[in-house]
Amino acid sequence: MLTLGHLFESLAGWPAAAFETPITEAVVDSRQAKPGALFVALRGEKADGHDYVADAFAKGAVAALVDREVAADCAVLDLRGPVGGPPEVLTTPVCLRVADSLAALHRLARDWRARHEVRVVGVTGSVGKTTTKELVAAVLGQRYRVLKSEQNYNNEIGLPLTLLRLTDEHERVVLEMGMYDVGEIADLCDMARPQVGVVTLIAPVHLERVKSLERIIQAKTELVAALPPAPEGVAILNADDANVMGMAAHTQARVLTYGLTPEADFRADDIEGLGLEGIRFRLHHGREAMVVRAQMLGRHSVHTALRAAAVGWVEGLSWDQIVQGLQTSTAQLRLVAVNGPRGSVILDDSYNSSPDSALAALNLLADLKLGRRIAVLGDMRELGSHEEIGHKRVGRRAAAVVDVLVTVGELARVIAREAVAGGLPPGRVHAMATTDEAVAWLLKEIRSGDAVLVKGSLATGMGRIVDALIEAAEAE
Repeated sequence: MLTLGHLFESLAGWPAAAFETPITEAVVDSRQAKPGALFVALRGEKADGHDYVADAFAKGAVAALVDREVAADCAVLDLRGPVGGPPEVLTTPVCLRVADSLAALHRLARDWRARHEVRVVGVTGSVGKTTTKELVAAVLGQRYRVLKSEQNYNNEIGLPLTLLRLTDEHERVVLEMGMYDVGEIADLCDMARPQVGVVTLIAPVHLERVKSLERIIQAKTELVAALPPAPEGVAILNADDANVMGMAAHTQARVLTYGLTPEADFRADDIEGLGLEGIRFRLHHGREAMVVRAQMLGRHSVHTALRAAAVGWVEGLSWDQIVQGLQTSTAQLRLVAVNGPRGSVILDDSYNSSPDSALAALNLLADLKLGRRIAVLGDMRELGSHEEIGHKRVGRRAAAVVDVLVTVGELARVIAREAVAGGLPPGRVHAMATTDEAVAWLLKEIRSGDAVLVKGSLATGMGRIVDALIEAAEAE
């Protein structure tokens, strides 16, 4: 278990055995602090964690990483620059004054990871990281004790917090790795030291920050470039995405591929969308072939299943264990079906949106054998130069799939116009300015048996539409 001594050993070079106070967890939100926690005070855009150190201590935290003075009743150890020997007596709670709290958190995570002989799987890509991480963890969990990133802890804060939860009991670690710019995944890999890297697909997401698709590819390539040479290192790449396959030239690891192409090492055919019942497909690897039924929504989920199967095979699971993990997992996180008003079904995919994920959600809607197919689509943000073409792609697909289209926001009006141009009657297309307008229309027009897909970028607040529809259903 992580102890106060391990913090001192990493940050000051003092022997860990001298301070055996256990650290139960590391948190950056004082509201999550529990007895024995380490509170890491970070400066954010809206709040400064240093203002909440006293609150963390009141909840039982035993130590805090700080890089400025704080108003808290505690001992203070200044670990900046050269430090002397350890104190003879240490009372808790204690503030550890460092030059940079985030850099200190990274150092702690890097040193703690280095203490453990454990296999680490890193997952990156523009779309599908979280669901892939969950399904990989579920498959590996058929044989191993697995630590995984919680929620979407995939950045320079969440990943080190996850690593500090590592114990000697864990046999495998599955980490989601996100990025907003070049260099960030390389930093995450420096802490995590993954032996297996999984890349989902490359899409024009966050282009307003990253500026170009080429820089996205460069950033995602950092995962496979950080892997150790074969046979220890293994890169698992999407054979159906040329941008991902180009990464093979940048790794010393063994390369395995997955996809629908016959040349993939792990491939699928006979794919059948079962609507809300999941998917069924035939999984192939070499001469092995088996039918798998997974409780994941949408045919696009077959790629997620192939990634997880590939990781399971690399990590020594039997095919029975792999298939069991695929078939029993409920790793569908982002797109879930809930009851709506008047006997309708709401497909809640309101967490985020990009052209590729919106197309996948529309393809799921096409598989449903219910009443009308209604798509409620909001703005897709941060597409940069791909903004117009991305919204047009979604509009064209919506024209072929939906019975009714509702758009929310100015950018989404492009979806509406393209759907009409693609043949969807104008009377079935409703371009709304706000989520409130969309809710009012839906509450009036939804019928029994309707399937209503709600999707849009997080900033558009599409979740408010889902909340309003669920509330109406519960009030019936």
